[in-house]
Amino acid sequence: QVQLVESGGGLVQPGGSLRLSCAASGRIFSIYRMGWYRQAPGKQRELVATITSGGYTNYADSVKGRFTISRDNAKNAAYLQMNSLKPEDTAVYYCTYYSLGSDYWGQGTQVTVSS
Repeated sequence: QVQLVESGGGLVQPGGSLRLSCAASGRIFSIYRMGWYRQAPGKQRELVATITSGGYTNYADSVKGRFTISRDNAKNAAYLQMNSLKPEDTAVYYCTYYSLGSDYWGQGTQVTVSS
């Protein structure tokens, strides 16, 4: 089992920044993929960004150039730096961990972009 703890969500004005953190614990393997998904009210959950243990990244088109995902293998952690936030970025953000065919999800952290 893998446990994921997210932090860093909150309320921010349009154009502002937030940094989300996700700490993984439990049965961690050296080869994995971590990432962030989000779900806005009334919408389906969607991919935001992923990163592998080797550093390969993937981003949704809607966040390219504004969001940056990173990881710290020593800390089993992933981060999402979100800049130039827009109201449409408002959602619950979920951290995910995938390795050896198993997929784990965090509880989610609310991000609200509003003036």
